[in-house]
Amino acid sequence: MRHFYRSHTPPADVLVAADAFFAELGLALVTTTARTRSYSGALGALKLGARAEGGHYTFVEATTDQMGESRMDRNVKRFFVHLHREEDPTHTLQASY
Repeated sequence: MRHFYRSHTPPADVLVAADAFFAELGLALVTTTARTRSYSGALGALKLGARAEGGHYTFVEATTDQMGESRMDRNVKRFFVHLHREEDPTHTLQASY
């Protein structure tokens, strides 16, 4: 599955947060570059990239080796929520009705 998120956090900070978040899940860091990380573990494999995109946004893209809605995919979504909460800790969820 492929997931993406647009963040206001700088790409380097996104990757530092990813290292901490996915290490807590028991995923081992397999490869690392200036813009990407690859993780592997019991949940599967994950490739995460962060790059500056047009102005002040950071485009965060995650690709898993899982099909459908797996535990790995849910944890990627949790990571995106984690990034959002770091950007805006005062944000509260509101119903849209």
